[in-house]
Amino acid sequence: MPSLSLLREDSPLADGAYQVELLERTKGIPPFQSWLSQHGLGRLAATGIEVLQVNVGRLCNQTCRHCHVDAGPDRREVMTRETLSDCLSVLARADIPVVDITGGAPELNPNFRWFVEHVRSSGRRVIDRCNLTVLVTSGQEDLPQFLAQHEVEVVASLPCYLEENVDAQRGDRVFARSIEALLRLNSLGYGRPESGLMLNLVYNPLGPSLPPPQGQLEADYRRELGSRYGVAFNHLYTITNMPISRFLDDLLKSGRYEAYLEKLLAAFNPAAVAGVMCRTTLSVDWQGRLYDCDFNQMLDLGLLPELPQHIRDFDAGRLGARMIATGKHCYGCTAGAGSSCQGSLVGN
Repeated sequence: MPSLSLLREDSPLADGAYQVELLERTKGIPPFQSWLSQHGLGRLAATGIEVLQVNVGRLCNQTCRHCHVDAGPDRREVMTRETLSDCLSVLARADIPVVDITGGAPELNPNFRWFVEHVRSSGRRVIDRCNLTVLVTSGQEDLPQFLAQHEVEVVASLPCYLEENVDAQRGDRVFARSIEALLRLNSLGYGRPESGLMLNLVYNPLGPSLPPPQGQLEADYRRELGSRYGVAFNHLYTITNMPISRFLDDLLKSGRYEAYLEKLLAAFNPAAVAGVMCRTTLSVDWQGRLYDCDFNQMLDLGLLPELPQHIRDFDAGRLGARMIATGKHCYGCTAGAGSSCQGSLVGN
């Protein structure tokens, strides 16, 4: 197990290569690809590109304890309009049906609305990964109306339906402001089946445990949020906490790092491998560099060297059939019911 003495003074662990080193040195946890082989599974490979996930920067109005992006108000990494234009150029020549916009708080990128308008005008489905509180932040009062006008699907993080749990993970008054934002979205039709405006919530555990069954938890959320606050939504996604960035830092400091990786390994589910998001998603960072997924992006674990490395060099054929770079963090996506940006992978 990596020693706590390896923690750097500027922790949380922002250096992706340093995090990969810690993960790969964990004794007793086999390399992910060799574990796949032991279960009769071949090399992990993409099956096409159905989602272009664009991380438009790490600027955020919150600083959450579990954040794998290490985002916050002091971050200055913001995707430029030039790089966003490179993404639009790819969409003009490639059949990619979904653009998934993430951050940070993606809405704080000064070109967010410009980008959404252009992507929607191309007929693509747009997902906005929203922390909710940005919708009630000064200067963003008209943001819910903008999202509704352009029929943007909102995927909103709400790690619990209890105020004390959310505030413990995400900061004081985050829950109350999140409920205010949800009610604003509901007033515009979001979460109402007849409107066509999709509002999906995201749950992640408060600590080093796996999510409960997604269907059961969705029913709990629907009952509690509806009865307590009158909030409606379409679906709930459960996502496993990945052992990277701030969550990795917390695991190391609390002495639960190795136990958590062992838990992920013990819960490995071969059936989840077929649906992991990297097989149909291509991730773009704020500088335009390409990755297999958002988690690899945060670890600076780029595409295999023989592949195009930047959105300007996009090649649909090569990238759509690429071999995927893996590491021990990948056990997080294949534990239990599996985990992806669209929630659990099996047993829904």
